[in-house]
Amino acid sequence: MLNCGRIKYTNDLPIYAAFDEGVIEYPGTLHADVPAALNRMMLDGTLDVGPVSAFAYAKDFERFVLLPDLCIGARDEVISVVLVSSVPPALLDGAEIAVSSESATGRNLLRVLLERRYGVHARFIESADAAAAANEGRAALLIGDVAIDAQLSLPVEQVYDLGTLWHDWTGEQTVFAVWVARREVYAQDAQGVRACMHALTDSYTWARGNMETVIARAQTIIARPPGFYENYYAKLNFTFHSAAQRGLAAYCRELLTIGAIETMPRVLPEAIGVGN
Repeated sequence: MLNCGRIKYTNDLPIYAAFDEGVIEYPGTLHADVPAALNRMMLDGTLDVGPVSAFAYAKDFERFVLLPDLCIGARDEVISVVLVSSVPPALLDGAEIAVSSESATGRNLLRVLLERRYGVHARFIESADAAAAANEGRAALLIGDVAIDAQLSLPVEQVYDLGTLWHDWTGEQTVFAVWVARREVYAQDAQGVRACMHALTDSYTWARGNMETVIARAQTIIARPPGFYENYYAKLNFTFHSAAQRGLAAYCRELLTIGAIETMPRVLPEAIGVGN
């Protein structure tokens, strides 16, 4: 049985809700954690298959087999990855920005936007509570559910959605996480990897036909205003189609340009489709 990861935010519920509801059985173990922890566990061999951040994939792509069909991203507005700042991004040259250790993808996306779109260089200061920094009026990068909290509670003019900033600049989608298998695991048990991915795609298919159940479960985890989750999940993209692959490629090219990675990674899935 393969050990698999799961992102510990409400944004992944459309992919995993069928397992939570007992509708579909997942053919492996599932460990839920924040993206940075899942990245480390994939690299140290604790996990075999699962989502890793787009930056973690780009940095260590040779160690992974990029899997088809699923990702976590957005067509434009992402809602759950935001910069909170009292001044526009173009005025952040030399500024300190509080960041959590939870996601390298968001941090590097913000670096790309600041350096390449706005021509400014900020200093990222790791913080145990970036949300508190934002509430105190300091610049901060927030991801996941605390980013959603900021969207709902802080003045709109102080919250900059990174998906929107990226799309307005490049015209491309964002990809924050992709599904991978450790290369040696795929070599030894490709069928097991495909079974896990097949279950995930079946679960996502179920969710698309049962969004009211997905949203009700999300509300039991973190209650949001009526209509929020309907809008949020409609904004996200969970399909690793050609537009998402183009977005990932554009992100990786920018990472290469700023020196955040040394080699352009593969952005097309290596594994054969789960339906084959």
